[in-house]
Amino acid sequence: MSLPGGSFQMGGEDADANPLDGEGPIRPVTLSPFAIDTEHVTTADFARFTGQTGYVTEAEEFGWSFVFAGFLSAPVRKASQRVAQAPWWCAVSGATWSAPEGPGSTAAGREDHPVVHVSWRDAQAYADWAGGALPTEAQWEYAARGGLAGARYPWGGELMPQGRHRCNIWQGRFPTKNTAEDGYRGTCPVDAFEPNGYGIYGVAGNVWDMCADWWTTEHRPDAQSDPAGPATGTARVMRGGSYLCHDSYCNRYRVAARTQNTPDSASGNQGFRLVYPAG
Repeated sequence: MSLPGGSFQMGGEDADANPLDGEGPIRPVTLSPFAIDTEHVTTADFARFTGQTGYVTEAEEFGWSFVFAGFLSAPVRKASQRVAQAPWWCAVSGATWSAPEGPGSTAAGREDHPVVHVSWRDAQAYADWAGGALPTEAQWEYAARGGLAGARYPWGGELMPQGRHRCNIWQGRFPTKNTAEDGYRGTCPVDAFEPNGYGIYGVAGNVWDMCADWWTTEHRPDAQSDPAGPATGTARVMRGGSYLCHDSYCNRYRVAARTQNTPDSASGNQGFRLVYPAG
């Protein structure tokens, strides 16, 4: 999808935001024209990449990746180390993009779902192969807003306009009960829900979008053109939320919301899309 660029108000000052996330201040940003994938890179896309290049992901090299505990059998959960601060995550041996829940699982039937268990470095390798790049945080937010100024979500101010689900997020009581009222417990097809005003799918929920920028919470309030974030850092920005987001602990499916992860980290709710030069 080709976008004309131009000026928009980036960031937010939502009362529900985590103050450590650095969503604000709201600041004027001007972007040059660019093009962006309307959908996440899918499992099928990534299979073509690895088939042609022989690329091995970092999760495959490390021998494990993070999987939501509710997707695992009791024996696998028991055998897997949990994250102390987030015990719903298990470090599962053998979990990869082609075996999303570890040995014995398969991505068959999820060819049109976002590829997961890929790190920022894996996404960068795919981008190099595909002739694109990971979006800057500013490019991502401009695209995600879909032309709406100051809206809370990519489609407007209400999470469920006219009672309709517009994204794939946790329904019920996190992390013990997911009613899947939106139709999905885990990932969903990349075009499962309506696109935003720019025709872009999945910029709220489903999987996190990895961005090019190093993480910072120090944002200049003055006008900027084509900002690219700090020159160095230890973690990369992710935007958009995932199927595990719930307003009781993580309402980061709002369009201004943000989080971070280290470049070598992979999990079952982290994906990406690419940008390209205008033209």
